[in-house]
Amino acid sequence: MATLLIFSDIHGDHAALQRLMDIEADYYIAAGDLTNWGRGLDACGVIMKPRAERTYVLPGNHESANQVGLLCEKFGFHNLHGRTMQIGTWQVAGLGYSSPTPFDTPGEYSEAEIAERLAGFEGLNPMVLICHSPPYGTALDQIRPGVHAGSKSVLDFIRAQKPRYFFCGHVHEAAGVHAEIGATKGVNVGRRGYLLKLD
Repeated sequence: MATLLIFSDIHGDHAALQRLMDIEADYYIAAGDLTNWGRGLDACGVIMKPRAERTYVLPGNHESANQVGLLCEKFGFHNLHGRTMQIGTWQVAGLGYSSPTPFDTPGEYSEAEIAERLAGFEGLNPMVLICHSPPYGTALDQIRPGVHAGSKSVLDFIRAQKPRYFFCGHVHEAAGVHAEIGATKGVNVGRRGYLLKLD
């Protein structure tokens, strides 16, 4: 059995990040927004470095793919953005960035770009999908009742490909929320994180 600690939206909260790094897991997956506007990534890297060989990073909307790539090179982390890894029989796929926001943050894709990048994961089974952006119109992206801020392309991909598990962040108001999307079990992990056990 392998354990994956998946977390998101640290936004420079070093105490929260240290608490996560103190938890024993086989893999640590940062699903975006370690910082605000990409500032202070190295400080987060120092905290995560003791787990470097087991740490995987995605850019959120507050980091560019280039910034996360440089962070991974500097501290020895694995860049999971647009990539997959195999854990036993499981395929773990990662995609950072969010759909467009009103804030013009550095890590945003159009819905067409999200769909194009997710297409590379088609057919993976059994799949664990980790994105920064939640699926649109679900409990995972609800800012307040009736107001949603997720990605329609992420929702379409989940409905079509039916990953076994889906994890995201981005919408802070939905942190800790669980939802089932068809056959897929989804969680907005937030900065408290979620510990997944894979057989």
